[in-house]
Amino acid sequence: MGDINLSVLIASLMVASVPILLAALGEMITERAGVLNLGVEGMMIMGAICGFIVAVHSGSPLLGFVAGAAGGAGISLLFALLTLGFLANQVATGLALTLFGLGLSALMGQGYNGIKPPTTLAVDFGQLGDIPFLGRVLFSHDWVVYFSLFMIAAIWWFITRTRAGLVLRAVGESAEAAHALGYKVARIRLGAIAFGGALAGMGGAYISLIRVPQWTDGITAGAGWIALAIVVFASWRPVRVLIGAYLFGGISVLQLNLQAAGSSIPVEYLSMAPYLVTIAVLVAISAGKGRRTDAPAALGQNFHLVR
Repeated sequence: MGDINLSVLIASLMVASVPILLAALGEMITERAGVLNLGVEGMMIMGAICGFIVAVHSGSPLLGFVAGAAGGAGISLLFALLTLGFLANQVATGLALTLFGLGLSALMGQGYNGIKPPTTLAVDFGQLGDIPFLGRVLFSHDWVVYFSLFMIAAIWWFITRTRAGLVLRAVGESAEAAHALGYKVARIRLGAIAFGGALAGMGGAYISLIRVPQWTDGITAGAGWIALAIVVFASWRPVRVLIGAYLFGGISVLQLNLQAAGSSIPVEYLSMAPYLVTIAVLVAISAGKGRRTDAPAALGQNFHLVR
């Protein structure tokens, strides 16, 4: 069996984790506001196709990412309309959103199979990129990788150090109490849903523009469901979301490297490994007796303003 280059493995791990990391961060903010949106997969794949179409026709990957964020946010507003406006069940609406996104993206993507999007270049760090090991691991990535790491710090700061973050968490703990204090619960939840959709859309655009770089139906391949699982694994904390995303990304990249290196383990088992590990981690968390989590108390509960 051939050798596996550790620096390449770690650098690939960081790239593979970006879509899930962005989607999980967005979903974490949404759930912190007390909204359970299971439509992450649908928002991601809408971001993937919207970003791909705009990038191909404009020749600009940056515009593609903007369009991906807009596509994810746009379809999330449909979820917001149904759950905030018509008080529809959040679980059922989220599942319907995923099915709707998968179907609409397949329709929009007709005729784009086999087309290559414009290339997103790596950020030029000059001589830093020539540093042995660290240059390949830290200074060889595109801007979205660094943006995802910046969002970890920004969201942590927002949630723990700002008044707006405290209000968001208050709405997620008790919408009625937050309303009694004068906060606009519906507006806050709407903003959280749109933000979550935008990050999920960017994650989807990263898959179709950089990670894969092409369009095929179902290109997200369950990444949205993994993002949902990682939010639970992370106990709704940004830094732990990073750990969970890197864990899944690392296993995904490792199984590809093992296949390329000629591992004797059957390919089917290696392909299943990332998902099996995710399930195992969630089972272990659920089985932990007395384990404290930071799940918002009002998660999944609609808020009805009685006039």
